[in-house]
Amino acid sequence: MNGPVVFDAHTLPANDNVHAYAFSVDLDGQWFLQKGKMIAYFGDIRFDGIGHGPLDHLVARSFHSPLHAADWVVAQGRGKLLLADRAFDVNSFDLDQGNLTIRSGNLLAFEESLSLKQSIIPGFVTLIGTGKFVAASNGEVHFVEPPIRVDPQALVGWADCPSPCHHYDHGYLRGFLGGLRAMTGVGGASGEEHQFEFTGAGTVLLQSSETVMPEQPVGGTPAGGGTPGGGPGASGGLGGLGGLARWAERSG
Repeated sequence: MNGPVVFDAHTLPANDNVHAYAFSVDLDGQWFLQKGKMIAYFGDIRFDGIGHGPLDHLVARSFHSPLHAADWVVAQGRGKLLLADRAFDVNSFDLDQGNLTIRSGNLLAFEESLSLKQSIIPGFVTLIGTGKFVAASNGEVHFVEPPIRVDPQALVGWADCPSPCHHYDHGYLRGFLGGLRAMTGVGGASGEEHQFEFTGAGTVLLQSSETVMPEQPVGGTPAGGGTPGGGPGASGGLGGLGGLARWAERSG
């Protein structure tokens, strides 16, 4: 029987998957990380909160989402970062002079060469520029081209195409099940009666599940005497490809 694989700083992959549920960043500079997604690191690495002193120039250039600022940190230095998210699938992607809008809870980390902006769609953020980012999904990610209608719970994001609009199947809602729901309150919206509709050029990213990854509040100030701003923790952000491509196939 084969034993467990033991890694150290020299045997971890460089900017590649350790396995389907963990990713190794070869850090030599700066990356933005969502809090709670780094499980371990090797090397000389420092972590600073968004908007805290020495990183003002970097934040002004690359981070433009005040609603999510409390949920992110900047890792800087040299070493290896191990990223994971509650045993969800984790993969890296390359963006090449493009833009990608992604569910904020799915985005784990991105290079400082990319710029993060707040999307006008609640629960999503937009990455613009050229660089690498790491994202998690509830199941494998699939790439599809519009026109397409998507179950909102299966949607991870979209790139280089117009924002979606809502589509409701009114025939379905007027039918027996819709009438039963109206009278009894039993049931709820599903992908069969409500979808996001995409048109135009671009790419849509879907996960292999109709269950949205549950989000966790991670960016709050801890309560306690003498702690500035101490109180209930702030909730975490809601949860063409321009060259977007799967950067590396998952291993093992």
